[in-house]
Amino acid sequence: MERNLKNVLIISFGFLLLFTAYGGLQSLQSSLHSEEGLGVASLSVLYAALILSSMFLPPILIKKLGCKWTIAGSMCCYIAFSLGNFYASWYTLIPTSVILGLGGAPLWSAKCTYLTIAGNSYAEKAGKNGKDIINQYFGVFFLIFQSSGIWGNLISSLIFSQASNKVEISEENLACCGAYDCMTDTTNTTGSAEPSNSLIYTLLGIYTASGVLAVLLIVIFLDQIKSDQAETEKLETPSFWSTFLATFQHLKDKRQCLLIPLTMYSGFEQGFLSGDYTKTYVTCALGIHYVGYAMICFAAVNSLCSLLFGKISQFTGRKLLFALATVTNIACIIALLLWKPHPKQLAVFFVFPALWGLSDAIWQTQTNGLYGVLFEKHKEAAFANYRLWESVGFVIAFGYSTKLQVYIKLYILLSVLVLSMVTYGVVEYLEAKSSPGTPTAETPTAAKKENVGPLTQETPM
Repeated sequence: MERNLKNVLIISFGFLLLFTAYGGLQSLQSSLHSEEGLGVASLSVLYAALILSSMFLPPILIKKLGCKWTIAGSMCCYIAFSLGNFYASWYTLIPTSVILGLGGAPLWSAKCTYLTIAGNSYAEKAGKNGKDIINQYFGVFFLIFQSSGIWGNLISSLIFSQASNKVEISEENLACCGAYDCMTDTTNTTGSAEPSNSLIYTLLGIYTASGVLAVLLIVIFLDQIKSDQAETEKLETPSFWSTFLATFQHLKDKRQCLLIPLTMYSGFEQGFLSGDYTKTYVTCALGIHYVGYAMICFAAVNSLCSLLFGKISQFTGRKLLFALATVTNIACIIALLLWKPHPKQLAVFFVFPALWGLSDAIWQTQTNGLYGVLFEKHKEAAFANYRLWESVGFVIAFGYSTKLQVYIKLYILLSVLVLSMVTYGVVEYLEAKSSPGTPTAETPTAAKKENVGPLTQETPM
């Protein structure tokens, strides 16, 4: 097997193991730790720490440790969060949430940087276009990574299935489901019994073991990687202060500022599906035992489409894929505004996660791909900005989650999406204007830019 592809597969399966655990834990926080809002508070603290981490940690850690050891060390922060859930309290869960948040941005930035360097390295040896190779590498990564949503939800569903009871949901309660919800706790209508401590510890043990295996996989099998650009940068020895401010300095680039709405939208749309759709549509109308299956549907379609779009992007170009994602999301938002969910329409509950998964696959692979193409000389700072602004989207989405009715959230989602496409269009226009000799904005004119390509993410962390 070609060495760069082997490393891509190792990173992909490492993230699969890690986020099988974290994804399952994140979706269970509000249910497992509902006392005094501890679970929700831990997620809020987690994303706030992630924002702080995005501001300065990735460039520093990647330059000091390299991509491999940054990935391994950051994964240990996720394991700490799993351990904190064993004896959840304000004194264990909040500190471990901070630790996870601080490790999140370096993890994703190092992964993106690693895959970009690997793609460019292989493209240079094979005489191929770097952008296309990196698109393929990210497609492979997300095919494997996005399936973590399947396994994480499946594990928790299988373990907790014996502790869940199904009850009939009344028409009165159904009237409070959907876009014009009654702002009540819909989980009360499901009649789900709280799982026993033994079941909880069994689940947490499996999740923790999965995280440990991820770290071992990276430490033992992943090769350290370096780029020619990184070697020349070492001769300049930039000051600590300039490195510390690299993320903010990157905002001087007009294109980065224009991509902020698109990057934030990634957080908005993921936050809506995992927080609002599952609660106000699925849980409210069907019961909490269907949430895992709905998210499995989302993860399965997302995983397959990530590979598909990673491969076909070299033929279609990113603009056509962005247009497909935009039309799909707008159609879903309008349908969710009009739809009155009812248990008799069971199939419809799975159509929306499937279409959302198709769109999210494009947002993830192509947005990060766009970052890789535009900012190849400042990859660490660029991807730190990606994590920063995506996290801001998550924080805002979670922040107003309990304050606004769903139809208002859908209108906000629609507005951010439209704004994102307008500003993205300006970026494409600027690229086309600066590269008048190329037929599209997809391929930079300078020969040195031909070995550049795209990067992506995940899911909320």
